Amino acid sequence: MAEPRLVLDEFLPFRLSVTSNLVSGLIARAYQSLFGLSIPEWRLVTVIAEGGATTQQAIGARTRMDKVTVSRAAIALVERGLLARQANRDDRRSHLLDLTGAGRDLYAAVAPKALDLEAQIFAHFDPAEVAQFTDMLHRIENVARDYEI
Repeated sequence: MAEPRLVLDEFLPFRLSVTSNLVSGLIARAYQSLFGLSIPEWRLVTVIAEGGATTQQAIGARTRMDKVTVSRAAIALVERGLLARQANRDDRRSHLLDLTGAGRDLYAAVAPKALDLEAQIFAHFDPAEVAQFTDMLHRIENVARDYEI
């Protein structure tokens, strides 16, 4: 019996990565040109807009971004006046990040553009396919989490 052969273009983790990179690249160029935001910066703004003040550690856990990426994005956003850093009464070793008024205004401007870009990408697919794809992504995430150490 022949050994299984890995064909990279047929290897699903590779396909997911390539597709994710392509879509992220489209989004990154749009956010950068329209709002001067990197993808990590946009993720921080969005996580905070959705849930309120939070720690860098919580943002990293939610977005799967490493500590250095989250820290750099937070520093850039604080320097731009879009985020405020405040003491965390629950854990004095960390700070809470929250949107400033300018940060909330930015989110209000970017969110519709993000939804529009998503709609443009997925307009090429039947809504039932998109729903099935979304469900499958959630299921893949859950299975992958079971393998985390």
